[in-house]
Amino acid sequence: MGSIAEPWGISESENANATPKGLSRELRHGKTAHNMSSSSLRKKSDLRLIQKVPCKTLKNVLSNLQEVILGTKLTVLFLAIPLAVIANSYHYGRPLIFGLSLTGLAPLAERVSFLTEQLAFYTGPTVGGLLNATCGNATELIIAILALAHNKVSVVKYSLLGSVLSNLLLVLGSSLFCGGIANISREQRFDRKQADVNFFLLLMGLLCHLLPLLLKYAATGEASTSLINKMSLSLSRTSSIVMLIAYIAYLIFQLWTHRQLFEAQEDEDDAYDDEVTVEEAPVIGFWSGFAWLAGMTLVIALLSEYVVSTIEDASDSWGLSVSFISIILLPIVGNAAEHAGAIIFAFKNKLDISLGVALGSATQISLFVVPLSVIVAWIMGIKMDLNFNILETSCLALAIIITAFTLQDGTSHYMKGLVLMLCYVIIAACFFVDQIPQPKGTSLGMQPKNSAGGGFFSSA
Repeated sequence: MGSIAEPWGISESENANATPKGLSRELRHGKTAHNMSSSSLRKKSDLRLIQKVPCKTLKNVLSNLQEVILGTKLTVLFLAIPLAVIANSYHYGRPLIFGLSLTGLAPLAERVSFLTEQLAFYTGPTVGGLLNATCGNATELIIAILALAHNKVSVVKYSLLGSVLSNLLLVLGSSLFCGGIANISREQRFDRKQADVNFFLLLMGLLCHLLPLLLKYAATGEASTSLINKMSLSLSRTSSIVMLIAYIAYLIFQLWTHRQLFEAQEDEDDAYDDEVTVEEAPVIGFWSGFAWLAGMTLVIALLSEYVVSTIEDASDSWGLSVSFISIILLPIVGNAAEHAGAIIFAFKNKLDISLGVALGSATQISLFVVPLSVIVAWIMGIKMDLNFNILETSCLALAIIITAFTLQDGTSHYMKGLVLMLCYVIIAACFFVDQIPQPKGTSLGMQPKNSAGGGFFSSA
């Protein structure tokens, strides 16, 4: 691999010899589906002019800019980032700030995946997988934490629910539909083993959402609302800890004990001819990649702050409810890069990768980001539970069940994808027409901060 001694860039000649043949197979089969999906939106960089720059430091800086900023097909969307900052600085319309910030998050999410992959060349596939498991949904996690800082529990719950629904129905559905149309003359097959593991975990996460909701309906008339909320909050915090333990076990299962079930396999004959195959050599240095990753995370945090602070203004201006914007628009735009990648691989009849993207991301949101948000809210003194209310929880349950039935036989055709997409359209229509305001103090409303002196799992 490339030398870490030159941290701010790797020359073109070094790239040619960076990865021996003996390591290329290991690295290629160590890729996760999420990485490979993101790679479909990358484009090869032409460094011939940069290599002629006499100053070595300047050449390395330009090479990094070329690879990181111009090395994606979403480069043009980077223009939305400075425009959002300018719009915020000069106090332009807040809905405009929201739209620009949301657009700017799309290429940043794809670049974070690229940078974690670059770091994996130096750390190895296992640590790289851990990086991807942590940063794969960095945008959703940052938005959730900033929304909690603004005490907007409803936005946190809506956006995370929307991410799971989007991955299960929209991403997977559009992938199966497009793959079925492109390969209409042959049957598409995939390995069910990975899907089965993800569905077991998603159903466990659903159980953790159902129980706090059912407590509300199981309580008798003698139980006060405050007591029910206290029980729900205590159960949610306990369940969140259990969910995080399950996610850690899932990582061990995925990265160590049963890695072969999750590896994004490629045909040996076309592994090097595939134009979207991930390059088998790092294109930037270790410390350069680390610095870029830290910088991109800060920019994501800035844009997420804009999104959270202007979402109500966008809702009023556009005539759309906060629930519709959070559940439908935020996930579609924020995850556009991996969505497009999943569809591209489905076109190429590589459904295992498409399923790995959709189901893996849904599992990560459900078992990592959601419980972590509850724990962070607990630390911040905010009462956030796992009760997403009956409408939202029902949509989640039906999405998991429908998707599980769709994938039960290990085969696919365009009709399955079409049904999943239509289910997503129905759910989107439901939240589009839903104009019922959430009263303060409900599980999806603004939550008061805890008073001091509560017990370990106490809500007060």
